[in-house]
Amino acid sequence: MNNNSASEPLLIPPSPPSGHHPFLHHPEDDSPSPPPPSSSPSLFIYLLTFSAGISGLLFGYDTGVISSTLVSLGTSLSSRPLTPLDKSIITSSTSLFALLVSPFSSILADSLGRKRVILIASFLFIIGALIQAWSHTVALMVLGRSVVGMAVGAASFVVPLYIAELAPKEHRGRLVTMNVIFITAGQVLAYVVGWLLGEYGAWRWMVGLGAVPAFVQAGLMVLMPESPRWLVMVGRSGEAKVVLGKVVGGKGREREVEGMVKGIEIEVREEEGRRGGGGGGGKSGWVQGLEELVGVRRNRRALAIACLLQGLQQLCGFNSLMYFSATIFMMLGFPIPTLTSLVVAVTNFALTLVALLIIDKVGRRRILLWSIPFMVAGLLFAAYGFSFITLSYTDGPGDENPPAVQGSAVVILISIMIYVAGYAIGLGNVPWMQSELFALNVRSLGSGIATATNWGANFVIGLTFLLLMEALTPSWTFVLYAVICVIGYGMICVFYPETAGLSLEEAGSLLEDDNWGVRR
Repeated sequence: MNNNSASEPLLIPPSPPSGHHPFLHHPEDDSPSPPPPSSSPSLFIYLLTFSAGISGLLFGYDTGVISSTLVSLGTSLSSRPLTPLDKSIITSSTSLFALLVSPFSSILADSLGRKRVILIASFLFIIGALIQAWSHTVALMVLGRSVVGMAVGAASFVVPLYIAELAPKEHRGRLVTMNVIFITAGQVLAYVVGWLLGEYGAWRWMVGLGAVPAFVQAGLMVLMPESPRWLVMVGRSGEAKVVLGKVVGGKGREREVEGMVKGIEIEVREEEGRRGGGGGGGKSGWVQGLEELVGVRRNRRALAIACLLQGLQQLCGFNSLMYFSATIFMMLGFPIPTLTSLVVAVTNFALTLVALLIIDKVGRRRILLWSIPFMVAGLLFAAYGFSFITLSYTDGPGDENPPAVQGSAVVILISIMIYVAGYAIGLGNVPWMQSELFALNVRSLGSGIATATNWGANFVIGLTFLLLMEALTPSWTFVLYAVICVIGYGMICVFYPETAGLSLEEAGSLLEDDNWGVRR
């Protein structure tokens, strides 16, 4: 794309009154105003979100299905019972490869486009599911989980980015949260499948069924458009106008579409001007992008906030419940552990639906500050309940527990549900709004690094949870997660500004303030 930067930086004008796009405000213009934004997204946007969100369904399914699979494997792999270390490696291999792939997929998303990366992830989901279904050794199962991890790593970063870059600003939070709805729905589906098939030992069907939604997504995504912001970035503004015309919906919005494209073009020229003035020379694109990401204060702050939220989302311990909930409930003596796990998954799904309805009204920052205290309370109550129970780390419930402590198991279940409810309504979805924080030229790279932070923390949790339960006792493990939540709460208070209702360009400008935009 040609470098059209001006000698002086171009400034984005302040946001005008509600109902007008900032680049269409001309007081001298006496022509009729464009129609106000629709009260709900167009059918096209919903179809696009559904098509991309199937990756979220697969993400959730593969996260949840391993919980049921671990209690159904028996001696099917390598002709021996699985040790806690075997289970930890099988589980954490997905997170490890998601961590490794996330930054690389951000480079692909800038060079090939967001849509193509989603398609690549779809095919990786298919291959990973089939390898797992054919596994007869621990090593082959780890390979299948690793391929799925590559798919999850790419999809978990690019799908929220793709949706955010296409969504109207007044509905962006709701539409990105729909991807989280797909994730939680996938977890519920995984537990239902585990419950129905687990007693028959049909774990191969459990993991193999993950290939079906991936086939469906590949077929749908071929028909979907590319992100208009990526199209502008690579000099295809004409195609971007066509896509945005479908996004805003209806006739009479040509000027609005024109203004949106001009706004994106201005941001692209600004960033090109900065790079041109910075002496980028012949450096490769990703090296230059990394320098922009860490060298510009606004971008550096965006990366710090995004990594904080993504790291906290995993270090709070939530996915330990998704991976090992059936194992935990089996240890606690529940007769059908997969069914008990389903109760937790349904709680997660139901409260994520609540978040879908309120995220754009309440705001991202406020919803976190309201919900994290419930997570802390749930973790501490669970720690208290665990203090009355002795667990066995073999493949069965502990024999040491008298009937009198069964009430403590119920307390733990209720406490976990409180924790999951707090997580689902806030920390489960807000970090995926990360693309709101970044400037266009570093949005893909910044989102990829932040997502890698998520998967790095996820890898640590998946690998260490059962080991911490043995070494520290369950009570102190849950107390540790509660302390992490309290530390994260304090950092959100200080550093995370409110971005609800702002365009992507406006949201990024908040981080220019000395107070990180928190007081605005």
